[in-house]
Amino acid sequence: MKILVPVKRVVDSNIKPLIKTDHSGVEISGIKMSMNPFDENAIEEAVQLKEQGKVDEIVAISIGEPKSQDTLRTALAMGADKAILVSTEHTLESLAVAKVLEYFVIKEKPNLVLMGKQASDDDMNATGQILAARLGWPQGTFVSKLELYSNYVEIIREIDDGQETLKLPLPAIVTTDLRLNEPRYASLPNIMKARKKPVETFVLAELGVDITPRLYIQRLDESSPIREGVIVNSVEELIDKLQNEAKVI
Repeated sequence: MKILVPVKRVVDSNIKPLIKTDHSGVEISGIKMSMNPFDENAIEEAVQLKEQGKVDEIVAISIGEPKSQDTLRTALAMGADKAILVSTEHTLESLAVAKVLEYFVIKEKPNLVLMGKQASDDDMNATGQILAARLGWPQGTFVSKLELYSNYVEIIREIDDGQETLKLPLPAIVTTDLRLNEPRYASLPNIMKARKKPVETFVLAELGVDITPRLYIQRLDESSPIREGVIVNSVEELIDKLQNEAKVI
C-alpha cells in the first residue's frame, strides 16, 4: 500500500501576511515559511496508518522553488519515506497543480492520495477535487476521520448538516480537515536524518505539463476591519440602528 501526500510551502500560520506595495500578492521575501497546516494533517495521518501496519510507503511531493525542499524534509522527519520536488519558479493555480500531481500519480501508482483540503495562502479548496475528476477516482473531502482497508477507505466528512460517512473503493483521493488529527513534532534525531535523505528533483518545464494560467490576480487588498458588535436593549433601538447607522432597512 502506497500513499502520495502533496505538501505546500506557505507563509507560517503564526505570521500575519503582508500585502505587496503593488498589490500583486503577498510579500514572502524574508518571511518565515512552513508546511501548509492541512498538509501536516495529511502527513500525520499517513504516518499513523504506516505505524498501524496498513501502509508500506509514504511519498511526499511538493511543487515550487528549491526552498520547498525544506518542507519536504519536514515531511521526511515526520515519517515520510520518499520525497519528490517539482522545481519551478511559477506560482501555479489549482488546475496546473492537479495536472502535475496527475503526472506523478501515474508514475508512482499510489493506492491513495492524501492531501490537505486547501492551502492556507489562497484557500482555493479545489486541487483535490480537480485531481479526482482528471483521474476518474472517487473522492472524499473535508475528512475528519479515516479508516483504511485493503481495497477501500471509509471516511467521515464534514458537511453543512453535520457529518457524512462514505466508503470509497481504492484508489481514491482524500482531502483532510484539521479535525482529523494532531500533527506530531518531528524529533531532533529525525530532523537530522531527514537532512541527509535524498530529494528526487524534477524540473517542471521538462515534464510536458500544460500549466497555462486561467486565473489572474488583478489586485490584492487587506480585508475590511471588522466592527465590534453592540448590545441593544429593545427592538426599537435595533430598528433605529439598522435604519440610521447600518442603513440596511
